[in-house]
Amino acid sequence: MRFIQKLLPASKWKLVLSTIGILSLVAFTSIVLFETTKAEVVITDNGKERTVTTHKNTVEELLEEVDITVSEHDSLSHDLNAEIESGMEINYDTANQITLAIDGNENTYYSTKDTVEEFFKEQNLSFSKHDDISLKGSDKIKDGLQIEVKKAFEVAINDGGKDKVKNFTGGTVEDLLNQYQIEIDDDDKIKPALDEQVTKDTSINIVRVDVKEEALEEKVAFKTETKQDSSLLKGKQKTIKDGKDGKVLKTYEVTLENGEEIERKLVDEKVQTESVNKVVAVGTKEPEAKLTTLSSSNSNTTSSSDSKTLTMTASAFTSSCSGCSGYTATGINLKDNPSKKVIAVDPSVISLGTRVWVEGYGEAVAGDTGGNIKGSRIDVHVPNKSEAYQWGVRKVKVKILD
Repeated sequence: MRFIQKLLPASKWKLVLSTIGILSLVAFTSIVLFETTKAEVVITDNGKERTVTTHKNTVEELLEEVDITVSEHDSLSHDLNAEIESGMEINYDTANQITLAIDGNENTYYSTKDTVEEFFKEQNLSFSKHDDISLKGSDKIKDGLQIEVKKAFEVAINDGGKDKVKNFTGGTVEDLLNQYQIEIDDDDKIKPALDEQVTKDTSINIVRVDVKEEALEEKVAFKTETKQDSSLLKGKQKTIKDGKDGKVLKTYEVTLENGEEIERKLVDEKVQTESVNKVVAVGTKEPEAKLTTLSSSNSNTTSSSDSKTLTMTASAFTSSCSGCSGYTATGINLKDNPSKKVIAVDPSVISLGTRVWVEGYGEAVAGDTGGNIKGSRIDVHVPNKSEAYQWGVRKVKVKILD
């Protein structure tokens, strides 16, 4: 500097100093002016706020200046070509990639939302309470997040005859029963099997099987024994000993399906009271009166001073047959009187109500008719079918008593 002062006259030196001062002032003023003309902008980058001053003209230029690259899915509060203004607040959020699989069908989404619930609302996605979602609605969104949803479908169940519908997202029959706490016993029947996969077309049928024991006291009907008695006239009977029904306790294994009995097995039988057989004396004594038979080519009828005797074909019938009413043509109730002596006749031969004596049968009343009882044919009433078979068809003498 001193060297320069020696070379320059004083007047020129003053001019140099003055010029330097002016240039310094201009430079300082320019710096101050540059700094004071910068715009102050607040940038919130993914929740982190910072304040910057800039001379950039647009938002895009400013973001490039602060090393922020905006992709098409990112969220930006302003257009990229918006002009920078002092006091401007710019919000920027980077979009996160989300993979959503619904019933195995995957789709990729980008979102700047904070939670799974907000993401679903953004995408207009709604699910029922029965759907199975891998994440909670309050879970935070992060880049690369994967969400799996299994949508529930209705499954028809017939449980013991009662229909019900349950929502299910998939699995086996056993999984569904466990989910709804539907218990089955070892005896119960179920279709499809427990390890079968349930689909939208599956219908489940449960048959409730109940096996129990049932004890019943049953009557044992007494039997009738016959003994020949030579002191009684033929056709006469006399009860020597009354019969008495016995009792037996039978235990059954009863199988019910949905409350209805389908099988009954006898598993035990114990006699409580023995039955007592009825003993009946059957007369074998021939009647003392001598019967005469008068035959002719036109009639089987013989006459005497006090009676008429006919030779007739006799079969037997019983009121215990299937479909029989038990009442005769004259109103006799044979089911209530199974030992009643009644014969069926052709009324043109023997009038209804006539008392008769029948060989091998005894005294009886002509109290019934029959479709096959024509002419010299009669039907004798016996208590049961076995006695009817024993009687068979035979020729007998029939004596008219009145």
